[in-house]
Amino acid sequence: MENENAAIWFVDRHLAEGRGGKVAFREADGEKRTLTYGRLAEETARFAGALVRHAVRREERVAMIVRDQLEFPVVFWGAIKAGAIPVPLNTLLAAPVYETILNDSRASILVVSQALWDDVKSAIEGNRFLRTVLVIGDAPEGTESYQDFVRDADALVPAEAHGDELAFWLYSSGSTGAPKGVRHVHSSLKATADTFGRQVLGIRETDVVFSVAKMFFAYGLGNAMSFPMSVGATTV
Repeated sequence: MENENAAIWFVDRHLAEGRGGKVAFREADGEKRTLTYGRLAEETARFAGALVRHAVRREERVAMIVRDQLEFPVVFWGAIKAGAIPVPLNTLLAAPVYETILNDSRASILVVSQALWDDVKSAIEGNRFLRTVLVIGDAPEGTESYQDFVRDADALVPAEAHGDELAFWLYSSGSTGAPKGVRHVHSSLKATADTFGRQVLGIRETDVVFSVAKMFFAYGLGNAMSFPMSVGATTV
């Protein structure tokens, strides 16, 4: 059976097609860091290896409260490579809502941008599912540095997956009640990129994309990540 892990198509394929040196993501502020498709493949493989090294099992949830920064695609695709389930969360929620979602998803790992830590820390007190909390930046007491977590990890090849298997979760806004987890399969990423990304938007490899919608939104995830990555374009 062909391995239909979505990370193969969206990440690793670009190396075989000669785009390893092309910029996949560019940050617009701060140090204006860049991430090529080649480095993305390497870093996602190392994050996947780090998850397996820390005994994260297939389909365990990896919650993400991560800003639109280079680590977002690394964590998202790295979790998928490992066979785990990334769960990107709205970075503007209140602590009680985070608490509800983290308990509902039963995430075993949480990845947080340092700038958001003060909004998150009270939400994880007493959580009985989280084993590890990773902070991108300086790690407060009781957490682990994201950089230390991935250091010296072995690169992992993408886990075997069928297109109909779960790949990631997104949570609804909760406008009609508590936020609800919406499960997405591996094949849905390519399907939306092929139909809306290519046939409606007409996205091309030479394009540079900026998405107003944040990456934790379904629309932002497509505009800023799966659509441009499907053709080897660049996202700012």
